[in-house]
Amino acid sequence: MTVAPRTVTLGSVTMDESRRLIVLRHAKSTWPDGVPDRDRPLAARGLRDAPAAGRRLREAGLLPDAVLCSPARRTRQTWELVAQELGAAPETGYDEQLYDASGADLLRVLREVPERVRTLLMVGHLPGVQELTLVLAGETVGDARERAAAKFPTSAMAVLTLGVPWARASEGAGVLTEFTVPRGPKT
Repeated sequence: MTVAPRTVTLGSVTMDESRRLIVLRHAKSTWPDGVPDRDRPLAARGLRDAPAAGRRLREAGLLPDAVLCSPARRTRQTWELVAQELGAAPETGYDEQLYDASGADLLRVLREVPERVRTLLMVGHLPGVQELTLVLAGETVGDARERAAAKFPTSAMAVLTLGVPWARASEGAGVLTEFTVPRGPKT
């Protein structure tokens, strides 16, 4: 069964809902002595928060068709724990370009996403995830932009709806519909 894309108007932007970007910062990591940055593992809090991010995505119906993840240990662990909560196995790629990336770097990667992907989850690091979110967010729902600009903490997720194909993603091309910071139960 093929579902026709639905057209939605948010503010002054009319969008085909077929493209949604979820930008996820990795969960809280540790800083062990002598361990290179890319090999840093998740901390106990990160091990609790990453599954909470997965549950939030599942409950909101934000199931990705594809995932692009930084190859750093903490981002891979975050994605693995998120994935366990989704009940689906999206196509996943680990892309070196996402490690230590700026927002401009992430935008270049985003423009290469195949058009068959309707919902993309990108798992990365500061400053890139925050910069990408703010560059794409031409409009926002509620105070999501202000919150994302003020602080983009570990496990934070930004959800953007784009009104253009991935290849044409550019400054202001999306609407930031949600900014949330899922947290797991404290033990």
